[in-house]
Amino acid sequence: MLKPIARSYDRVMRGMEEAGLTEWRAELLAALSGKVLEIGAGTGRSLAMYPPAVTSLTLAEPDRHMRTQLRERVAGQGRAADVIDAPAESLPFADATFDAVVSSLVLCSVRNQAPVLGEVRRVLRPGGHFVFVEHVAAEDRPRRLKWQRRIEPLWRLLAGNCHLTRSTEEAITSAGFEVVAIERASLRGAPPFIRPSIRGSATPIGHR
Repeated sequence: MLKPIARSYDRVMRGMEEAGLTEWRAELLAALSGKVLEIGAGTGRSLAMYPPAVTSLTLAEPDRHMRTQLRERVAGQGRAADVIDAPAESLPFADATFDAVVSSLVLCSVRNQAPVLGEVRRVLRPGGHFVFVEHVAAEDRPRRLKWQRRIEPLWRLLAGNCHLTRSTEEAITSAGFEVVAIERASLRGAPPFIRPSIRGSATPIGHR
């Protein structure tokens, strides 16, 4: 039997997906090629958007309930992909394995961003890309940020450890990445305290 959060995830996300999140995902993934890893792949909302140039796709999802739906989606779409049980903090791959790593609404809910980003950097090949879309703290809107801080303790309990006040761009650069493209926008279709978001790509600094 699926956990409630896994069972209802696609339904809860539908408004955001239809309001623009699906388009954002497609834009971010369109230029990827080669060997790609998606961390926290969830129910596989991004699966259909990977281009033919992606020759090897690995989907890591540690939650067994999400993973059940992910495997069903992979089978239903007929897309070749390896679905694995692996937390983003401890990826079972050698250094410099992937041409790209994808994170879609994942860094908000991991226990600690630093070890996750360290693992992403480790498994990326020289010149590889970390591609991300994440909701973040409303740092440019103090009133909304205040509400995010108030709501966050309860929200984390209800939404699988989802944090509302993370400075994810700063965490990415602190982990040794250079952000090469970034857009900040409102995640339409989401409650106001979730709307601030960033999306873009980064490459490891000094990763030769």
